[in-house]
Amino acid sequence: MTELPQRSVLEGQRLVPLAAPANPAQTEALRAGLLAGGLPIVEIGLRNTYAATALAELAAAGDLIVGAGTVLDGAQAEAAIDAGAAFLVTPGFADDIVAVAQRRGVPIVPGVATATEVLRARQAGLRSVKLFPANALGGLKLIDALSAAFTDMTFMPSGGVSQATLVEHLSHPAVAAVSGSWLTSAALLDQGADAVAAAVRASVELAATVGT
Repeated sequence: MTELPQRSVLEGQRLVPLAAPANPAQTEALRAGLLAGGLPIVEIGLRNTYAATALAELAAAGDLIVGAGTVLDGAQAEAAIDAGAAFLVTPGFADDIVAVAQRRGVPIVPGVATATEVLRARQAGLRSVKLFPANALGGLKLIDALSAAFTDMTFMPSGGVSQATLVEHLSHPAVAAVSGSWLTSAALLDQGADAVAAAVRASVELAATVGT
């Protein structure tokens, strides 16, 4: 099966902040904070009733790479792409969501928790997966084991990654990116764009030290 163009919008993006804005003020704080902090990408988790609106508004603004996260079925995937999502992220592997992404030509990073799910993703033509919930599953120890078997797969751990463990994760040769909400939590969004920018800038600077 032909591989999806996963790296078309994700190329070089090693930090993928996950946010679920619940209102217009949080959405604007997210957008302004990410831009000021130097991180032009965001995964909008479809975890509340406003998140889809936030995704559409951020995508329409055109100054961020906006993806949809916590996508749970094919219909939701279709709606997210129609709203402007440039990539999809799922908490687990689902054939119908992958099929939508393939048909629409949108990169997808499906969630995996086992070797079986990594193999299913690979057989679907994908080469990058999200390990979720990473810390609960063993984190980098599990990535060590999986990457030894799946040498052409890369991983985006999500769930428990923090600024304190960022460098350790990004230094792993099989980790393409990390995902997390420590950069864009609801508490930070409520504090405003400056708070988001400070958190983002600190993590961007740490990420830049990896491999230098």
